[in-house]
Amino acid sequence: MLKINMTRSDGLKEIDMQMGEGVGPGAWFNLVRPSASELRIVSEITDAPLDFLRAALDMEESSRIEMEDDHILIITNVPKCDDGSSFGYDTVPLGIIISPDYVSTVCLEENEVLEDFDNLHHLFFDTRKRTRFLLQILYKSAVLFLKDLRLMNRRTDEIERDLRRSMKNKELFLLLDLQKALTYFTVSLRSDRSVVDRLMRMFQNPGAHHLVKLREEDEELLEDVRVEFDQAIEMVQMHGEVLASMMDAFASVISNNLNIVMKFLTSVTIAMSIPTMIASFFGMNVTVPWQGNPYGFVYALYVAVTLTIAVTVLLWKKKMF
Repeated sequence: MLKINMTRSDGLKEIDMQMGEGVGPGAWFNLVRPSASELRIVSEITDAPLDFLRAALDMEESSRIEMEDDHILIITNVPKCDDGSSFGYDTVPLGIIISPDYVSTVCLEENEVLEDFDNLHHLFFDTRKRTRFLLQILYKSAVLFLKDLRLMNRRTDEIERDLRRSMKNKELFLLLDLQKALTYFTVSLRSDRSVVDRLMRMFQNPGAHHLVKLREEDEELLEDVRVEFDQAIEMVQMHGEVLASMMDAFASVISNNLNIVMKFLTSVTIAMSIPTMIASFFGMNVTVPWQGNPYGFVYALYVAVTLTIAVTVLLWKKKMF
């Protein structure tokens, strides 16, 4: 799917080339699950290498920056909602290609990062200001990482409350899924942070590339991007450590609860074996006490009950119940 938008004086305008509308400088090409023909169209208009446009279509692609002639490729991993996983936390590569007159974004899936860059929020961004537009995309990505981390922390608290009342492994598996998502977030955030560092070095060196020029009004935004990514990295590390220690603690609790149940069942088995043992003795084909006594059954029952109570009290004092 290809959408072409461009900021004009009256807001964000979507361009439909099939209707004969022309694409001018400052246009934004947004590619989501693009076809080969759409990639060729964008490559012909922007003169961007096809390799740059295809780079983000690999789910295993790591964050990086590449430069070739008059084009810059920035690949960053952004959070996305994955309905196939237990909690929907995952990341997907997003490619941003800066060309002399255009900006192109390429992603395999719809993502929240680009959702706010529409006509309803056109006052907050300008596709013609390529460097600022790039920084705004990175900032939105960092903010979404922080939002998902807060949701994961809240979900962890809910699972913890369930674990306090449960002896099953279900909650531990849920925590394991969260820990796996945190691992993905950790790798993505670190690689994204390295991209931000390289961008900062490029901005500090005016001769690095003529396409990336930092205006004075963008310096604060760049610092905000760096701070947000640092905060996200710190938060994901803290949540990872807490989650790992929580899993170890509750695994021990579940094991201890199982031991308590087994101890209780063993004690009940010992207490209930006393009447069975006495009944077995009196059921033998040998001479036994009170064999000819009409109250022999009552005496045997009294002995069985007395011994059972005595053993139960003894086990109770030993805290076996």
